[in-house]
Amino acid sequence: MLVALTACTPAPRSEGLAYADFPQTIELKGKVIPLDTALFRYPFRIRVQGDKAVVMDLHGQDYYFHLFHYPNFSYQTSFGRQGDSPEEMLSAENIRWNGEHLWTLDANKSELMRLGFDLSGDSLLPQEAVSLDKDILRTLDFVMFDDFTFIIPDYSGDNRFCWVNRQGKLLRKTGTIPTANEEALKNSRPALAQAWRSFIDYNPHNRVLAAVTQLGEVLEVYNLQDSTHVVRIGPYGEPEFQVSQGYGIPTGIMGFSDVQVTDSAIYAVFHGRSFKEIGRNAQKGILTDGGQYIYVFNLKGEPLRKYVLDHYIYGISVNEEKGIILATDVNKDEPIIKYYM
Repeated sequence: MLVALTACTPAPRSEGLAYADFPQTIELKGKVIPLDTALFRYPFRIRVQGDKAVVMDLHGQDYYFHLFHYPNFSYQTSFGRQGDSPEEMLSAENIRWNGEHLWTLDANKSELMRLGFDLSGDSLLPQEAVSLDKDILRTLDFVMFDDFTFIIPDYSGDNRFCWVNRQGKLLRKTGTIPTANEEALKNSRPALAQAWRSFIDYNPHNRVLAAVTQLGEVLEVYNLQDSTHVVRIGPYGEPEFQVSQGYGIPTGIMGFSDVQVTDSAIYAVFHGRSFKEIGRNAQKGILTDGGQYIYVFNLKGEPLRKYVLDHYIYGISVNEEKGIILATDVNKDEPIIKYYM
């Protein structure tokens, strides 16, 4: 029933608006959370549910995920072992809590996996594997729309999102890349889709889906309740790229690296550093990675405030009720940082 109703939802009404700055800028100083074990190579995502926190290591050596007790961050266990057996993973792109269950995404296997806790509550075990339809190009992110449906970015360039059922079957595609680059739309859609790679999040309470571009400075807000679509373009503009042998090669800036839709706002980690600057720093041995800003928008995509951080971060977990932002810093041996808003 839910899938049938979703399929009948009218196409979003799009509105494109630019923003130049934020009305409020706030500097935040973080507290490094001490850990009792060294685990990480590239702590990319952090997700908190109740008294559990999971940190995803994008380049994990043996395991991709590490479970901690929250809020003291005492280590519990690691899972998502690297390997090619049915219960092992070839890669890890993202993790999502859904009630007491955790979903993981393996792009190299083109598979979503649901995990649940054992009787002790200390370990997560695989409970369900969803092999994604072959018509879906390499999947790099996902959200749960409901218990039966996933939303996945479409990297064919033809649309913006794929809607996929619990069996991994492609139900439909929606949206288009909101670019002004007519030449790329006409002749280089796969390269355009690569350049417009976006990180997404969805809040079922307000039915707001947000997408932020990894390159450039573009936020899209899809309100799936009233079928509106707002595109907010910042000073750095659309993702910049060149086409080489069918691939999109980035030439502009590193943009966003994570986004979270809360009940009242949209939080996004922003880098804003050009690839030229990153290259020059690398030559000097300066290898700092991540973004020093968290941008906050309202649910219509209007800028509210900009947080300037004392760490360079990649992933965030926002708790508005307690006024806490947890972040991951890939440059530190103790990579979990707590900020008070």
